[in-house]
Parts: sequence; C-alpha cells; structure tokens
Amino acid sequence: MMSTELKHQITSFIESISSEKGYATNTCRAYLHDLTELAAFIRENFLPEKESQKAWDHFGADQIDSLMIRSYLGFLSKKNKKVTIARKLSTFRSFFRYLVKHGIILDNPLDMILTPKQEKVIPSYLTVDDMFRLLDSIGSDTLLDLRNRAILETLYSSGIRVSELSGMNVFDVDFNRCFIRVIGKGNKERMVPIGKKAKDAIKKYRERLAIEIDVPTNENAALFLNKNGGRLTPRSIARILEKIAKSCGLLIPVSPHAFRHTFATHMLDAGADLRVVQELLGHKSLSTTQKYTHMSIDKLMETYDKTHPRR
Repeated sequence: MMSTELKHQITSFIESISSEKGYATNTCRAYLHDLTELAAFIRENFLPEKESQKAWDHFGADQIDSLMIRSYLGFLSKKNKKVTIARKLSTFRSFFRYLVKHGIILDNPLDMILTPKQEKVIPSYLTVDDMFRLLDSIGSDTLLDLRNRAILETLYSSGIRVSELSGMNVFDVDFNRCFIRVIGKGNKERMVPIGKKAKDAIKKYRERLAIEIDVPTNENAALFLNKNGGRLTPRSIARILEKIAKSCGLLIPVSPHAFRHTFATHMLDAGADLRVVQELLGHKSLSTTQKYTHMSIDKLMETYDKTHPRR
C-alpha cells in the first residue's frame, strides 16, 4: 500500500496534468502506473519490514533521493528496453518538476540523472505499391467493406493517429473543402486535408449507412461505427487493418501507426517540407518528425551519386 502522503502528492500531480494540461485518460493512467511502481520499489527496498507502518504512511516525495531513483532504473534495465526506461524517466521528471514548482519539495532528485541514449529505430512503412495494393484489395459490396475502405483511405490520406480517427464525429468532415477536424494529444485541435479518394470513400460509406441503418447524425455522432452501431475503438480499427493486411498477403506487420509512418515517408519522398509534415502529423517537436526522413535521405544520396560530377 502506498504511503498516505506520497499518494496525495501523486494524485495532485495526475489531476494537474489532466485538468491543466489536458493529457489523455490513457496517458494519465500510464503516469499513475509508473509512479505507483516506483513507490512500491522504494517501499520494498529502502524501508524494510522493521520500519513501522506509521513511518511509511508519512513518507513523502521529499524523502526520495537520486540513489533510490538510480537503484530503480538499474532494476528496470534487467528486463526493459531503453525506450521503456526513458518513458518512465520522463514521467518521474514531470512529477518532480511539478513538486518543485509548487514548493512541495526543494530539490529534484533527477537533476543529476541522464536519460539513457536511445537506439535509432527506423519506423516500419509500406512502399507505394504495397499501400495501393492493400487499399485496392478492399471490396465495395457490403457496408463493412465501404467502412473499412473509408477507414484505411483516411488513415493513409491524412496521417492521423488511430485514436484521432476513432474520436472523429460526423461533422468533423468538411466535404466541400476536403478537410477533417481532429483532436490530438493534449486535446489540441487541428485541421488536416484529405484526398479525393478518402473523401469519396467516407461519403459512400455514410450514404450506405444511412440507407441500411437508422443512425444519429448529431454533432457528437461517431463517424465510423462498429456492427452494433457504436463508436469503433482504436483496438478494433487495428484488428480490422490486421485482418485486411493478412488477406492481402503482405509479409510485413501492418498497424495503424505504420500507416502514419507511410504517410510521412511518402510525403517527404515526394518533396514535402519537413515542417509541413510536422504540422500535418500534429507533432509538437520537429525532431519527432525527423525520424521519418530516413527514406528521403536515401533518395537524396542516390540522386547525388547519380548527378554530381565530382562525387
């Protein structure tokens, strides 16, 4: 059981990032999980059984030092990847910064702890041929076919996150201007253009849906529905994509995030400006978008080798 004082401090922090910063429910849940595990480790390893329960009840964040944090990171390194450790460290940094900012503690125990260097992972993506093959493999006979085509065309056309797609409502699509309105991380709204094929696919799906099923079309009505008429979840969309990819015979794993990678890679390969792609993807930092430049750099080098007179 977590100490009363530390539990109160963590609860205040979670409420803060939820209400003031607009963090998503899943993000808040992940932060809470990380901090709860840290507290459990400290209780088990730094406050042995002989310590009274009363002492633990009054244990607060001001008693956590860098030694405890380093010990926990060492424990994590035995079974976790660097990217997981870095994510947890980010949680701890945010928590202790919050406590310092509000005068709850004076010193931040993470000031002298460095984030582990990350392995450079090239995101998986589909070639243009494979993407077209996947999209063209979807039929148009049934309502589910039309829905699935609309979903995949929208993901590829816009590069939005699967959670953003799942959260879209009927009136988030501007058919006249070919724009969609999405709510991204931190509850931030942005307008993203979509191509004609995606727009037409959404329109055909919604027209068939109106004929076959009596569905609401109010402001908060979901754009993409499951077989029971409810909003499709991100996990359901991932399963739909996985099933279509398998039936299409693609040999590489295909996820909704791979569609996002593919969108960015194809845009950059065709000459799109990195900052434009950053805006379309809804990235806060340009460095996040730069991981998609791998293919563009390869293409740049290939062109250089072919054309420069003194290469």
